[in-house]
Amino acid sequence: MEAMTAVAPAPAASPIILDERSQKTVRTLINASHRNLLFLDKVVDWETGIDFTKLPKLAESSWIYGTEYWDMLTPEQRNEVLWLETGRDVSYFIWLEQTLPELYVGYVNKYHGTLADEVREYMLVFSREEIVHTLMFRRYLQAAKLKMWSHPENIPNYSAFENQLAGRHPVYGVCWNLLIEWFAELNSIYATQTDAIDPLTRKMFREHHTEETRHIAFARTVCENYFATAPKAEMDEMCAFFRKGYGFLLAEYSYMPEIARHTSFHFPIQPDDKAAIEAVRNSPNNRRLNAERFRDVHDWCVKYNIIDA
Repeated sequence: MEAMTAVAPAPAASPIILDERSQKTVRTLINASHRNLLFLDKVVDWETGIDFTKLPKLAESSWIYGTEYWDMLTPEQRNEVLWLETGRDVSYFIWLEQTLPELYVGYVNKYHGTLADEVREYMLVFSREEIVHTLMFRRYLQAAKLKMWSHPENIPNYSAFENQLAGRHPVYGVCWNLLIEWFAELNSIYATQTDAIDPLTRKMFREHHTEETRHIAFARTVCENYFATAPKAEMDEMCAFFRKGYGFLLAEYSYMPEIARHTSFHFPIQPDDKAAIEAVRNSPNNRRLNAERFRDVHDWCVKYNIIDA
């Protein structure tokens, strides 16, 4: 009797499928990253330091600019608010860029036998770059004499939303990464790239933008390939999920109530004043800002039915 030959099970399909054109795109992103490494000690002139006679961000990009609360402040208090808002943005970059590599490396480990080579490599490239960004932003807070803001897990909406990613298709994690980074990047680059801004701050955000543009392109590529083939029921469920996340991010980038705990003076809006917070988030200036700085992510989300036009 002939011995039976064991048949190896067929390998599981990769959860992230890219068409040929997208594979080439990701390889191009990988090569660009390897050619242009960001070095912490050279990214900006740390020894020259920050010019505090200049602004960290445009005054009109302040959360409360154009409201009665801005008018209540002295010039010194307005300057303090601009630095604190910048500190919040940098803190968010730190918290998020410490979390996202864990997400991507988790996918590399979980799907190690099925991920396409270029997807696996880019997820590792991404993780390496995010760790360097975290170190850069921590050094910036020291140079600017700014304190870290609260971990996003202390924000109930963020924590509740983030926890729902566990166990879902990995494209959910990639899409959440995309929205987080896209919002943060559009916000910072919009407010800092003029001659009125401190040179170190301006250059740091510009150098960071170079790498984040690649990360956004990778995540968009993965998501768009998924959207092109996913069944309608899956797409509808995913869009409903991220519609809530989009609204949350828009609110947090329009106004963060925690600022009242950081100012050296009595801030005119207290963290529990829900009516005032809602009014500021929907002020004419914030509506204008959001329409201008977040236009790219807004249009993309409309295109894929994540939000309504």
